[in-house]
Amino acid sequence: QVHLVESGGGSVQARGSLRLSCATSGFDYRDYCMGWFRQPPGKEREGVAAIWPTTERAVYADFAKGRFTISQDNANNTVYLQMNSLEPEDTATYFCARQRLTHDCFFPIYGRNFNYWGQGTQVTVSS
Repeated sequence: QVHLVESGGGSVQARGSLRLSCATSGFDYRDYCMGWFRQPPGKEREGVAAIWPTTERAVYADFAKGRFTISQDNANNTVYLQMNSLEPEDTATYFCARQRLTHDCFFPIYGRNFNYWGQGTQVTVSS
């Protein structure tokens, strides 16, 4: 059974950093593109970053480039999202997800291409 469990969210001040973790189980995560998404209050969900563990190739939404880094830990089947220079507009619930197909990550990062989701972790950035 596929499980995705996010952790690492919290409250930080602007220009601070957080690292989110997504622990995976029930499948070989190296076969699937793994993505991070976020949903700000009152807004639609949007893709943040994704990585295909087989090649470690990563893709990023424009707002994430230069500030966020997605990475993996093959020993622990975990995907991370390092977020630096956070701003209040980064406040959202962050989700990790597994792509539907065993394929390199599609771009743009659309949620409809992912079929397993974690429960989410809240990130709040204050000014």
